[in-house]
Amino acid sequence: MKTTVNIYQFRNEFEQTRPDNFSYEGLTALFNHLEEYEESCDTEVELDVIALCCDFTEYVDLAEIQQNYNDIESMEDLSNHTMVIEFDKGIIIQNF
Repeated sequence: MKTTVNIYQFRNEFEQTRPDNFSYEGLTALFNHLEEYEESCDTEVELDVIALCCDFTEYVDLAEIQQNYNDIESMEDLSNHTMVIEFDKGIIIQNF
C-alpha cells in the first residue's frame, strides 16, 4: 500500500514527530532532494521521519559542519565524502 506525500504533508509529519530537527527551509530542500532522487533513480522513498533525522543533519554553514567533522576543509571536500544539499539558509548533509 502506498500514499503519495506532498510538501505540506511531509512538513506536517516532521512537525508532529521531530519538530526541531530541520528548519522550514531545510524540510523544503530535503523534500525536493528526495523527490529528485525518486525521479532520477525510478525508486520510491518511504517517509520514515526518524530514519531521515538519523541519516541527515542540517547545518547553518561549513564552519558548523567542521565542528563535527574536523577533517573537512572545503565544500568540495565535503561533497567528496557525502551527499550535500545546499539551500539559501543552510546545508543538509547525509551523516557519515
